[in-house]
Amino acid sequence: MIQRINVPTLFPPPTYSHASVVEAGTKLAFLAGSVPLDAGGALVGAGDPVRQAEQVLANLDEQLRAVGSGLAHVVATDVYVVGSEPGVLSAVWEVVEASGLSVGPHSSTLIGVACLGYTGQLVEITATAVVPEPSRAREQ
Repeated sequence: MIQRINVPTLFPPPTYSHASVVEAGTKLAFLAGSVPLDAGGALVGAGDPVRQAEQVLANLDEQLRAVGSGLAHVVATDVYVVGSEPGVLSAVWEVVEASGLSVGPHSSTLIGVACLGYTGQLVEITATAVVPEPSRAREQ
């Protein structure tokens, strides 16, 4: 079970939680950074951080399904965006909000960076998710 907590003495987060607590004994998945590459390894959305964010989230969804989880079971993410302009970071965050990750809502950090690992890459997301037991996956 996931308990999502917002601290009343802190600024209220718009679409994420300050903390997520998972009961001991719960299976967790720690996912490598999801990147904007298609199945063939080609960059998707060259020069377009919004399109890259969409591809990253589609890939993240695939990663989660492969381990028996899903976007709604993500408890924490780090969202990396190349750039320092708040507008670019906000545009990527809007894609994250629309993805189903905010259903929880989950704990997240949005980070502007100078560069990422692949040439032309503008967005990457790392995630930690609960892997529900098969009977509980249908309940949540």
